[in-house]
Amino acid sequence: MPVRAYTFLVITTLLWGGNAVAGKLALGHVSPMILSFGRWGLASLIIFAISVPQIRKDWDVLKANWKLLAFYGAIGYAAFNGFLYTALKYTTAVNATIEQGAIPVLIFVINFAIFRIPVAPIQILGFLISFVGAAVTASHGDIHRLLSLTLNAGDLLMVFAGLSYAIYTISLRWKPQVHWKSLMAVPALAATVTCLPLVWWEASKGQMIMPDTTGWLLILYAGLLPSLISQVLYIKGVEVIGANRAGLFINLVPVFGTLLSVTLLGETLESFHILALALVLGGIAIAEWGKPVQTASKKART
Repeated sequence: MPVRAYTFLVITTLLWGGNAVAGKLALGHVSPMILSFGRWGLASLIIFAISVPQIRKDWDVLKANWKLLAFYGAIGYAAFNGFLYTALKYTTAVNATIEQGAIPVLIFVINFAIFRIPVAPIQILGFLISFVGAAVTASHGDIHRLLSLTLNAGDLLMVFAGLSYAIYTISLRWKPQVHWKSLMAVPALAATVTCLPLVWWEASKGQMIMPDTTGWLLILYAGLLPSLISQVLYIKGVEVIGANRAGLFINLVPVFGTLLSVTLLGETLESFHILALALVLGGIAIAEWGKPVQTASKKART
């Protein structure tokens, strides 16, 4: 049992859920694109500060794969957050949370369409149960709230956000075999550079808010944990159990985000929170139990 991979992915989604809380706390303290640029800029400074000797050792590999590594940072880090933050200006947080549940589906579909990676019927059932758990969290257990949702341009942007992260997850199959420090350095720098035009766009709209003390603390949190630690753990999780299975854990993000909101923001813990957590974890367990049997070589590629 790949318990280590499960642990990595649960910690990852817990920290990503905390990032959602940080996004709520950031309102009025730092604007979204400054937050995104700041978190990746800080992550870049930290990773380069501790990685120069390792980067020198891996330089030939990094030089040969710099385009792929830059793609990771641009599509998986900067583009996803850019689409997400912009979408939230037009659509509700409920819509955005539910629509993030499309990421595992997109991973399944793209992996099957391009690489013919099989998906067992029991895995589909597990995904559906897990997705229902995410939807229960986002709707606060109110079916009428789900039925009354309306779609707009923000929801289309969320589709692009989900597609960005799905493509990033799948493309990790080609990552070079280098130390995690080297593997994070180039994507983090690429994400920082990619955020610059987004900052310019935000400034041109007169919506830029430079961070105050609270804003800097949120940038510190986002740069250290969701941007750096989580990405390393997610890459390692995908490496062990594959993109299809690792992507399913993303449905834990809205559940952890809600539970952390209860803990840190004083929101009320409701029975639907417990139900949602049970559904998401149960769905993941069912999908893992029903995964297709693969050879070691094939498993390494999925």
